[in-house]
Amino acid sequence: MKHLMLAAVVALGLIGGPAHADDALKAAIASSQRTPANVQRDAARHPYETLSFFGIQPTMTVVELSPGGGWYTEILAPYLRDHGKYIAGSYSPDSPKDNLRRYANNFRAKLAANPPLFDKVEVAVFEPPQHLSYAKPASVDMVLTFRNIHNWIPDGEANMNKLFKSAYDSLKKGGVLGVVEHRLPADKPQDASASTGYMHESYVIGLAEKAGFKLAAKSEINANPKDTADHPNGVWALPPTYRNKDQDRAKYQAIGESDRMTLKFVKP
Repeated sequence: MKHLMLAAVVALGLIGGPAHADDALKAAIASSQRTPANVQRDAARHPYETLSFFGIQPTMTVVELSPGGGWYTEILAPYLRDHGKYIAGSYSPDSPKDNLRRYANNFRAKLAANPPLFDKVEVAVFEPPQHLSYAKPASVDMVLTFRNIHNWIPDGEANMNKLFKSAYDSLKKGGVLGVVEHRLPADKPQDASASTGYMHESYVIGLAEKAGFKLAAKSEINANPKDTADHPNGVWALPPTYRNKDQDRAKYQAIGESDRMTLKFVKP
Protein backbone atom coordinates (compact mmCIF):
# COMPACT_ATOMS: atom_id res chain seq x y z
CA MET A 1 0.00 0.00 0.00
CA LYS A 2 2.82 2.43 0.86
CA HIS A 3 4.44 1.73 -2.49
CA LEU A 4 1.12 2.28 -4.30
CA MET A 5 0.65 5.63 -2.57
CA LEU A 6 4.16 6.71 -3.52
CA ALA A 7 3.62 5.57 -7.12
CA ALA A 8 0.41 7.59 -7.26
CA VAL A 9 2.22 10.75 -6.21
CA VAL A 10 4.88 10.18 -8.87
CA ALA A 11 2.14 9.70 -11.47
CA LEU A 12 0.61 13.02 -10.45
CA GLY A 13 4.01 14.57 -11.06
CA LEU A 14 3.81 13.43 -14.68
CA ILE A 15 0.28 14.71 -15.15
CA GLY A 16 0.58 17.99 -13.34
CA GLY A 17 4.04 19.17 -14.34
CA PRO A 18 6.97 20.49 -12.29
CA ALA A 19 5.03 21.39 -9.13
CA HIS A 20 3.65 17.87 -8.77
CA ALA A 21 6.98 16.31 -9.74
CA ASP A 22 8.34 18.33 -6.84
CA ASP A 23 5.68 16.73 -4.62
CA ALA A 24 6.79 13.30 -5.86
CA LEU A 25 10.36 13.99 -4.76
CA LYS A 26 9.17 15.15 -1.35
CA ALA A 27 7.09 11.98 -1.05
CA ALA A 28 10.06 9.76 -1.88
CA ILE A 29 12.16 11.51 0.76
CA ALA A 30 9.38 11.36 3.36
CA SER A 31 8.62 7.68 2.70
CA SER A 32 8.46 5.40 5.75
CA GLN A 33 10.26 2.79 3.63
CA ARG A 34 13.57 4.59 4.16
CA THR A 35 16.00 3.32 6.77
CA PRO A 36 15.54 5.39 9.97
CA ALA A 37 19.29 5.93 10.35
CA ASN A 38 19.38 7.37 6.83
CA VAL A 39 16.45 9.68 7.51
CA GLN A 40 18.27 11.07 10.54
CA ARG A 41 20.98 12.38 8.22
CA ASP A 42 18.65 14.40 6.00
CA ALA A 43 19.44 17.57 7.93
CA ALA A 44 23.12 17.16 7.02
CA ARG A 45 22.76 15.77 3.49
CA HIS A 46 19.81 17.87 2.23
CA PRO A 47 18.47 15.39 -0.33
CA TYR A 48 15.51 17.48 -1.46
CA GLU A 49 17.52 20.65 -1.98
CA THR A 50 20.41 18.77 -3.60
CA LEU A 51 18.34 16.78 -6.09
CA SER A 52 16.20 19.82 -6.89
CA PHE A 53 19.35 21.83 -7.58
CA PHE A 54 20.50 19.17 -10.05
CA GLY A 55 17.09 19.37 -11.74
CA ILE A 56 15.95 15.78 -11.37
CA GLN A 57 12.57 14.71 -12.80
CA PRO A 58 10.73 11.38 -12.34
CA THR A 59 10.81 10.60 -16.08
CA MET A 60 14.61 10.71 -16.30
CA THR A 61 17.15 7.93 -16.73
CA VAL A 62 19.59 8.52 -13.87
CA VAL A 63 22.89 6.81 -13.09
CA GLU A 64 24.30 6.93 -9.58
CA LEU A 65 27.99 6.03 -9.49
CA SER A 66 29.15 4.14 -6.39
CA PRO A 67 25.90 4.21 -4.38
CA GLY A 68 27.66 2.73 -1.35
CA GLY A 69 25.14 1.45 1.16
CA GLY A 70 22.25 2.89 -0.82
CA TRP A 71 21.55 6.13 1.05
CA TYR A 72 20.37 7.90 -2.10
CA THR A 73 19.12 4.65 -3.65
CA GLU A 74 16.29 4.62 -1.11
CA ILE A 75 15.12 7.94 -2.57
CA LEU A 76 16.02 7.63 -6.24
CA ALA A 77 14.81 4.09 -6.90
CA PRO A 78 11.16 4.64 -5.89
CA TYR A 79 11.12 8.16 -7.33
CA LEU A 80 12.22 6.91 -10.76
CA ARG A 81 10.64 3.45 -10.57
CA ASP A 82 7.49 3.77 -12.65
CA HIS A 83 8.26 6.42 -15.25
CA GLY A 84 12.03 6.77 -15.33
CA LYS A 85 15.00 4.50 -14.76
CA TYR A 86 17.54 4.27 -11.95
CA ILE A 87 20.88 2.67 -12.83
CA ALA A 88 23.20 1.90 -9.93
CA GLY A 89 26.84 1.80 -10.98
CA SER A 90 28.06 -0.58 -8.28
CA TYR A 91 31.11 -2.74 -7.69
CA SER A 92 31.32 -6.25 -9.08
CA PRO A 93 30.48 -9.26 -6.88
CA ASP A 94 33.47 -10.86 -8.64
CA SER A 95 35.89 -8.03 -7.83
CA PRO A 96 39.43 -9.15 -7.00
CA LYS A 97 39.26 -6.88 -3.94
CA ASP A 98 37.63 -8.36 -0.84
CA ASN A 99 36.17 -5.08 0.40
CA LEU A 100 34.63 -4.24 -2.98
CA ARG A 101 33.06 -7.69 -3.25
CA ARG A 102 31.57 -7.16 0.19
CA TYR A 103 30.15 -3.75 -0.77
CA ALA A 104 28.73 -5.21 -3.99
CA ASN A 105 27.05 -8.14 -2.27
CA ASN A 106 25.65 -5.99 0.55
CA PHE A 107 24.17 -3.53 -1.95
CA ARG A 108 22.57 -6.28 -4.02
CA ALA A 109 21.19 -7.91 -0.87
CA LYS A 110 19.58 -4.60 0.07
CA LEU A 111 17.86 -4.44 -3.30
CA ALA A 112 16.71 -8.05 -3.15
CA ALA A 113 15.20 -7.57 0.32
CA ASN A 114 12.62 -5.01 -0.85
CA PRO A 115 11.23 -5.75 -4.34
CA PRO A 116 8.37 -3.20 -4.14
CA LEU A 117 10.97 -0.43 -4.01
CA PHE A 118 13.94 -1.89 -5.83
CA ASP A 119 12.67 -4.43 -8.37
CA LYS A 120 13.27 -2.11 -11.32
CA VAL A 121 16.75 -0.97 -10.29
CA GLU A 122 19.28 -1.75 -13.01
CA VAL A 123 22.66 -2.65 -11.54
CA ALA A 124 25.66 -2.08 -13.80
CA VAL A 125 29.25 -2.85 -12.89
CA PHE A 126 31.19 0.33 -12.20
CA GLU A 127 34.61 -0.35 -10.75
CA PRO A 128 37.26 2.13 -11.80
CA PRO A 129 39.65 2.05 -13.45
CA GLN A 130 38.75 -1.20 -15.23
CA HIS A 131 34.95 -1.15 -15.52
CA LEU A 132 33.49 2.10 -16.83
CA SER A 133 30.82 0.88 -19.28
CA TYR A 134 27.71 1.28 -17.16
CA ALA A 135 25.38 2.82 -19.77
CA LYS A 136 25.04 3.06 -23.53
CA PRO A 137 26.42 6.22 -25.16
CA ALA A 138 24.09 9.23 -25.05
CA SER A 139 21.37 7.27 -23.22
CA VAL A 140 21.28 8.96 -19.81
CA ASP A 141 19.72 12.22 -18.59
CA MET A 142 21.70 12.55 -15.37
CA VAL A 143 24.79 11.06 -13.71
CA LEU A 144 25.13 11.58 -9.97
CA THR A 145 27.87 10.79 -7.50
CA PHE A 146 27.95 11.67 -3.84
CA ARG A 147 31.21 11.93 -1.87
CA ASN A 148 33.12 9.42 -3.99
CA ILE A 149 35.72 11.22 -6.05
CA HIS A 150 38.33 11.03 -3.28
CA ASN A 151 38.02 7.23 -3.45
CA TRP A 152 38.96 7.22 -7.13
CA ILE A 153 41.90 9.64 -7.00
CA PRO A 154 44.49 6.96 -6.04
CA ASP A 155 43.92 5.37 -9.47
CA GLY A 156 45.80 8.32 -10.98
CA GLU A 157 44.85 11.35 -13.03
CA ALA A 158 44.79 9.50 -16.36
CA ASN A 159 42.18 7.11 -15.00
CA MET A 160 40.25 9.99 -13.45
CA ASN A 161 40.08 11.57 -16.89
CA LYS A 162 38.68 8.31 -18.32
CA LEU A 163 36.12 8.14 -15.52
CA PHE A 164 34.79 11.65 -16.12
CA LYS A 165 34.80 10.98 -19.87
CA SER A 166 32.67 7.87 -19.26
CA ALA A 167 30.06 10.06 -17.57
CA TYR A 168 30.23 12.56 -20.42
CA ASP A 169 29.82 9.85 -23.06
CA SER A 170 26.87 8.22 -21.29
CA LEU A 171 24.88 11.47 -21.13
CA LYS A 172 22.57 12.86 -23.76
CA LYS A 173 23.27 16.36 -25.05
CA GLY A 174 22.15 18.72 -22.30
CA GLY A 175 22.49 15.97 -19.69
CA VAL A 176 23.64 16.76 -16.17
CA LEU A 177 26.54 15.53 -14.05
CA GLY A 178 25.83 16.24 -10.38
CA VAL A 179 28.69 16.02 -7.89
CA VAL A 180 28.80 16.33 -4.12
CA GLU A 181 32.23 16.00 -2.51
CA HIS A 182 34.05 16.89 0.71
CA ARG A 183 35.64 20.30 0.17
CA LEU A 184 39.20 21.21 1.02
CA PRO A 185 39.88 24.94 1.53
CA ALA A 186 41.89 26.42 -1.33
CA ASP A 187 44.70 27.46 1.03
CA LYS A 188 45.31 23.89 2.23
CA PRO A 189 47.37 21.47 0.10
CA GLN A 190 45.62 18.48 -1.46
CA ASP A 191 47.77 15.35 -1.47
CA ALA A 192 47.87 13.14 -4.54
CA SER A 193 45.74 10.39 -3.01
CA ALA A 194 43.22 12.69 -1.24
CA SER A 195 43.92 10.65 1.89
CA THR A 196 41.92 12.99 4.14
CA GLY A 197 38.81 12.60 1.98
CA TYR A 198 38.81 16.33 1.18
CA MET A 199 39.40 17.77 -2.28
CA HIS A 200 39.83 21.18 -3.85
CA GLU A 201 36.71 22.36 -5.64
CA SER A 202 38.86 23.76 -8.44
CA TYR A 203 40.43 20.33 -8.99
CA VAL A 204 37.06 18.61 -9.38
CA ILE A 205 35.84 21.34 -11.74
CA GLY A 206 39.02 20.92 -13.78
CA LEU A 207 38.47 17.18 -14.17
CA ALA A 208 34.92 17.71 -15.39
CA GLU A 209 35.83 20.51 -17.79
CA LYS A 210 38.68 18.45 -19.24
CA ALA A 211 36.12 15.75 -20.11
CA GLY A 212 34.05 18.34 -21.99
CA PHE A 213 31.54 19.42 -19.33
CA LYS A 214 30.53 23.02 -18.69
CA LEU A 215 30.03 24.15 -15.11
CA ALA A 216 26.38 25.23 -14.97
CA ALA A 217 26.09 26.16 -11.30
CA LYS A 218 27.56 25.78 -7.83
CA SER A 219 25.57 25.62 -4.61
CA GLU A 220 26.30 26.00 -0.91
CA ILE A 221 23.43 23.65 0.01
CA ASN A 222 25.88 21.24 1.63
CA ALA A 223 28.33 23.78 3.01
CA ASN A 224 29.43 23.64 6.64
CA PRO A 225 31.56 26.64 7.72
CA LYS A 226 32.32 24.92 11.04
CA ASP A 227 34.39 22.27 9.26
CA THR A 228 38.08 23.22 9.18
CA ALA A 229 39.01 20.12 7.14
CA ASP A 230 42.16 19.50 9.19
CA HIS A 231 41.15 16.68 11.53
CA PRO A 232 43.24 13.66 12.53
CA ASN A 233 41.90 10.83 10.35
CA GLY A 234 40.45 13.36 7.94
CA VAL A 235 36.77 13.63 7.15
CA TRP A 236 36.14 10.33 8.92
CA ALA A 237 36.77 12.00 12.28
CA LEU A 238 33.40 13.70 11.81
CA PRO A 239 29.95 12.16 12.17
CA PRO A 240 28.65 9.69 11.32
CA THR A 241 31.95 7.74 11.29
CA TYR A 242 33.74 9.16 14.37
CA ARG A 243 36.91 7.27 13.48
CA ASN A 244 38.72 8.77 16.47
CA LYS A 245 36.07 7.16 18.69
CA ASP A 246 35.76 9.04 21.99
CA GLN A 247 38.69 11.39 21.38
CA ASP A 248 37.24 14.90 20.92
CA ARG A 249 33.88 13.34 20.08
CA ALA A 250 31.91 16.31 21.45
CA LYS A 251 33.99 18.65 19.31
CA TYR A 252 33.30 16.69 16.15
CA GLN A 253 29.65 16.31 17.01
CA ALA A 254 29.39 20.09 17.32
CA ILE A 255 31.00 20.52 13.89
CA GLY A 256 28.64 18.05 12.24
CA GLU A 257 29.13 16.42 8.86
CA SER A 258 31.71 17.74 6.42
CA ASP A 259 31.78 20.91 4.36
CA ARG A 260 30.88 19.82 0.83
CA MET A 261 30.92 21.29 -2.65
CA THR A 262 27.78 20.77 -4.75
CA LEU A 263 28.46 21.15 -8.46
CA LYS A 264 26.17 20.92 -11.49
CA PHE A 265 27.79 20.29 -14.86
CA VAL A 266 26.10 20.09 -18.25
CA LYS A 267 27.09 18.26 -21.44
CA PRO A 268 26.85 20.97 -24.11
